[in-house]
Amino acid sequence: MKTVNVITLLLIIVGGLNWLLVGLFQFDLVASIFGGQNALLARIIYILVGLSALWQLGPLGKTINSNEVTAERR
Repeated sequence: MKTVNVITLLLIIVGGLNWLLVGLFQFDLVASIFGGQNALLARIIYILVGLSALWQLGPLGKTINSNEVTAERR
């Protein structure tokens, strides 16, 4: 599960940075790399980013319920 969590966090970071570029410069990096927003590969990346966000709801819920942020454990 740790590997899945790391991969999904990386995808969420990529998605967040992409949205930052869209907001600041109206530039969609994913679309420009993979051939436009309607290109199959770009749509797959968008879907993977969205699924990653859904996946991370689980660890977020566990963190909220435990009142402890995992990064703060020693």
